[in-house]
Amino acid sequence: RGEMGAGKTTLVNLLMRFYEIQGGKICIDGIPTNQVKREMVHSQFCMVLQDTWIKHATGKENIAFGREGASDDEIIAAAKAARAHGFIKRLKDGYDTVIGDDDLSEGERQLLCIARVMLLRPPVLILDEATSSIDTRTEVKVQDAFTRLMQGRTSFVVAHRLSTVRDADCIIVMKDGTVFESGTHEKLLGRGGLYTELYNSQFSAK
Repeated sequence: RGEMGAGKTTLVNLLMRFYEIQGGKICIDGIPTNQVKREMVHSQFCMVLQDTWIKHATGKENIAFGREGASDDEIIAAAKAARAHGFIKRLKDGYDTVIGDDDLSEGERQLLCIARVMLLRPPVLILDEATSSIDTRTEVKVQDAFTRLMQGRTSFVVAHRLSTVRDADCIIVMKDGTVFESGTHEKLLGRGGLYTELYNSQFSAK
């Protein structure tokens, strides 16, 4: 968690080895990422971003993008887990409907992208501002899908909405490119620092 320019995206780029680290090390299963090929590092991650990317293709093809040869049963199971099955079935031709740019709401596009990741089942997941452009009602569905997606895997959640990260095992608050605070939601609130200030600014009015 941190304001714009705090260093959140830079941290993600370091995890993915888009940038090379200048000191210390980042390990996956105990192996420093700079000791293996970049492609190997990328294969361990999947990202869900604020800006969704939908291919001009059927719903089925959009979900299976990145996993060639996935069966219909696997695709439908992924869509159900992502809470996307309902709206897909309501489309003209269901999973065989060709999806254009304006055929889905922003929330539906996001759920479709989550289904895509559900099918891939990556060891490490990055959610980068993935709920910031959708309405609060849709966020409940998306957050439920995220909860299912994060089960059993390491997840990095970058968010401005603190409701997205309050249940995390460790919340890192960044400021001016450095780690300003870290801890659980309860511990950070107890310290009365920057996290408390951010939390109160979002929830005190409610």
